[in-house]
Amino acid sequence: MFERIIQIDQEVFLMFNQGASNPFFDWLLPILRNPFTWAPLYLFLIIFFIKHYGKMGVLIVAMTLVNFGVSDAVSSHLIKKTVKRVRPCNDEVFKQQVNLRVRASGGYSFTSSHATNHFAMAFFWIVLFRRRWKHVLWLGFLWAFMISISQVYVGVHYPLDILCGALLGTGIGILNGYLFHRFFPNVFKPKQENSVTTTL
Repeated sequence: MFERIIQIDQEVFLMFNQGASNPFFDWLLPILRNPFTWAPLYLFLIIFFIKHYGKMGVLIVAMTLVNFGVSDAVSSHLIKKTVKRVRPCNDEVFKQQVNLRVRASGGYSFTSSHATNHFAMAFFWIVLFRRRWKHVLWLGFLWAFMISISQVYVGVHYPLDILCGALLGTGIGILNGYLFHRFFPNVFKPKQENSVTTTL
């Protein structure tokens, strides 16, 4: 059963890594997975949170970093070092079939830290802001999904690494988001306008 799952995982990998090959994806997806691509977005969010929420904005930024730290620790240090799955681009038998579009990554493959970390951040923000901005759900999901699936296309992760990483990150992000709301329930409530009495 386990061997069949691995076989299916490799087949789906090849369908996307080879079957979906085209010049546009060759250009776009390596850019999407590059963390420097998103540096302007992160800077914008830091400024936005602090400007609109003041001290609580600083707390949102801090909790986003904590959320990221938890997801990365679980994926990179706990699961990867326990499972020790070799990346497709480093597998001595399988790598001959891999279209590697970036520099071969070291370390282990399962779970994808890209998927875990970005889904954790996306769903942390979704839980925080879903009642204020109706589009945050699909924007956050699409952002995390595109970054994650690019890992398969460039040849450094299997689809199962992405799926399990996404599920793990989603769970971590939702949990941390609800914990934030539990301990800071009034952050996103509309401010009551002070009534002003005018004496004529």
